[in-house]
Amino acid sequence: MRYDLITMDVFIAVAEERNLTRAAGRLHLAVSAVSKRIGELEEQVGSPLLLRNARGVELTPAGQSVLHYARQLRLVLGNMDDELASYSAGVKGHIRIHAITSVLTQFLPSDLERFLESYPLINFDIEERVGSAVVRAVVEGRADLGIFAEHTQPSGLETRPYRQDQLMVVTPRDHAIAKQQNISFKAALSHEFIGPHLDSSLYTLFSQQEQELGMDMRVRVRVSSFECMSRLVAAGVGIAILPKAVIQQYLRPMKLHITELDEPWAHRNLVVGVRRMDLLSPTVRTLVEHLAQTG
Repeated sequence: MRYDLITMDVFIAVAEERNLTRAAGRLHLAVSAVSKRIGELEEQVGSPLLLRNARGVELTPAGQSVLHYARQLRLVLGNMDDELASYSAGVKGHIRIHAITSVLTQFLPSDLERFLESYPLINFDIEERVGSAVVRAVVEGRADLGIFAEHTQPSGLETRPYRQDQLMVVTPRDHAIAKQQNISFKAALSHEFIGPHLDSSLYTLFSQQEQELGMDMRVRVRVSSFECMSRLVAAGVGIAILPKAVIQQYLRPMKLHITELDEPWAHRNLVVGVRRMDLLSPTVRTLVEHLAQTG
């Protein structure tokens, strides 16, 4: 079947307004013209799309399905318009990235630097978020791609391997753990912690390991900022488990020490997530392939 884009816009307006008259006003069309297009679409589909009532209209199951795909079509065409507008302005694309803190601190800046050497006219919007928020942003279309830890629930996203980071136990230099070459998670749980935010990928990871051990982490403070966690460790409030590359910058100024966390899961797999690879713009797909090759 061939569907008319104007008719799809009319149907979306009717579905959102739940009223033919309001939809007609929104589109600056006559009510009769709106009704005619809806009738033609129903005839083309072969099923009623709307149920008329005293207050306006409601969608039938077939109408709900048409609305879903009409919105998807509008989203794809909108993305095409945005990208083509960028080309006409001399810019080769615009990419929205949401990523967890450890990715932004450790890997992404240098990876984008290399990418921009080959594609210097691409623009980026980059936002720092906890793992679950990164996934939500991609699912809801607010980000073109997200980068997060593999153990974060991807909610149906397609993922590609990106990199690994290593988790370390962070303590003051004079702490008992600082005298050890490594420490197990079980042994570390005997100490009080500065814990990650409840929505973070680290919280999810630690919770899984606590359940396996049948033990609980004694958390005195929860914060989302790695710098704040480091300062609280330096103040003697508790110990923390953080990515190695993140904590390196704080070791000397805050007089901290890192000890190897002797667990196989301390080496985290990081992934790039998108809604569907086959629907990505060429610009975004090129970046995803570049990031997947860096690991």
